[in-house]
Amino acid sequence: MGETGRVDNASRRPEPLELAARVQERIRDVARLGVAFSGGADSSVLLALALRELGPDRVVALLGVSPSLAARERKSAHEVARALGARLVEIETHEGDDADYRRNGPDRCFFCKQELFRRIDDEVADRFGLTAIAYGENADDVLRPDRPGSEAARRHAVLAPLADAGLTKADVRAVGRALGVPSADKPAAPCLASRVPHLREVTPEILGQIERAEDALHDLGYAVLRVRHHGTLARVELGDEELVRVTGSDDEREAVVVAVRAAGFEEVEIDPRGLRSGANTLAALEGAR
Repeated sequence: MGETGRVDNASRRPEPLELAARVQERIRDVARLGVAFSGGADSSVLLALALRELGPDRVVALLGVSPSLAARERKSAHEVARALGARLVEIETHEGDDADYRRNGPDRCFFCKQELFRRIDDEVADRFGLTAIAYGENADDVLRPDRPGSEAARRHAVLAPLADAGLTKADVRAVGRALGVPSADKPAAPCLASRVPHLREVTPEILGQIERAEDALHDLGYAVLRVRHHGTLARVELGDEELVRVTGSDDEREAVVVAVRAAGFEEVEIDPRGLRSGANTLAALEGAR
């Protein structure tokens, strides 16, 4: 701060929309861009900025579809892309055929992203004349130890314009709100496989059971949640507001238990700690130290 009490502009952190302009600068020279798209806040904001900079004729949203993608999320992704005016192309991925993915170590996400980016390179890039691929990693993601998918992106030369421009998750949401992106404030919704403890095999049957349980809770009006699969036991993690709702009412708790049991679980526990994003991977990493 100078003698006049004014903040030195050199030390001022750029506003979210200033950072968004940097994202657009980074993709300005791309002839045709494919955006790895899930419908979540990060990839949706990246898609919106790409559309603003390049126009809809030079941008394609790429949605990987497999048993690990909940039907609810697949439908939502289509709705967001439609609202943004983007062309969306589905890519069928087969990460479940990879024994390393099914093994479900802390590096599972690497094999999932590797499969997606490989299929984009082999099946989609030439068909749509894509000259670059980008994905929605943000500056906060770069600092997390539980993001092995970023290594797959690096190996396939996938761009990360949000992270490179310094946008944090809060910045991404702020930009999304300013641009009217429908999913700007959408809670994070990682793939269904993230609910399976590491080193327990991931199978389509387990993923389907998780999806049925989570759909049942969504139908009860719960929005921020995870159903962790522990064999015959389901451990339900809820967001702060949802946790208050269920702990304050025996009827609500019973409704949650009944709904999750209907998906085929014998026992249901509601985690009093609430939702812990990346809990499985972080626990595995801690255990390896």
